[in-house]
Amino acid sequence: MALPRLLHMPRFVRFGIALDTAPEWRWLALLALALWPTWWWMGQRMVDGSDDPLGLLALTALGGLLWQHRGHLRAAPRLGFQVTALAGAVLTTALHQQLPDLVVALIGLLSVAAGLIAFLPARVATAPVLGLSVLSLPLLASLQFYAGFPLRVVTAEASRWLLSIAHTVERTGSSLVVNGQLIIVDAPCSGVQMAWLGYFTACVVALAANKNNKAFLLRLPTVGALVLLGNVLRNTVLVAVQASGTHLPGWGHDAVGLLVLAAVCGGIAWAMGRTGNLERATS
Repeated sequence: MALPRLLHMPRFVRFGIALDTAPEWRWLALLALALWPTWWWMGQRMVDGSDDPLGLLALTALGGLLWQHRGHLRAAPRLGFQVTALAGAVLTTALHQQLPDLVVALIGLLSVAAGLIAFLPARVATAPVLGLSVLSLPLLASLQFYAGFPLRVVTAEASRWLLSIAHTVERTGSSLVVNGQLIIVDAPCSGVQMAWLGYFTACVVALAANKNNKAFLLRLPTVGALVLLGNVLRNTVLVAVQASGTHLPGWGHDAVGLLVLAAVCGGIAWAMGRTGNLERATS
């Protein structure tokens, strides 16, 4: 009963019109300002060395996306996404110091993504934008802590299978014994950073190629497979070189890693950017 009465009040109607037609930059600026505790925590975590600052690349990509479509932003935002963004900002504030900082930051970054999607043109897929918002988090250290060892075990087992063609290999945990020589598959060989860069490449290419949500999501398993294959290949090559008694300097390790990383990201870009049969049929 109260809403019909409010709709007959000129001041309330003018307020609603002003709210709906407010410049998009004002909404986005207020949303970013409301999340200042999240930005502060993320900045501290990146600066103090507890995590890699790769999230800045994802934030830059989101900023570049907004700049690219600056002339085509909606005058009236999509209400559902805008409400989600505002609710997320309220939750981030309410749950501050109640939940782990990473969880609170996740809610905050997803609300930022929802705020962007509310104003972006409809042709921009929402899934890659949400993906970039998640990748903006300083989460590599957490991924390494929780998922690093299982990934190293998988990598070591796959490498053992490949190396057994030409060597005598046994695996214990994440370590390999190749021809009697103990070789440890350490944390950098887990592939966490390669996975981050692979999914970052997938999101950016999908947005650049104007892929829809369905095309993006259907290609994600390929992204995971290429990352796993690349990480196993890198580890197998490095272990084989070490087992052969050849001394590989530090820059040699880095060179092998960068070459494999470039191949993986190139494969992901090709897989994400190509036009599939279904897309040709519907175009």
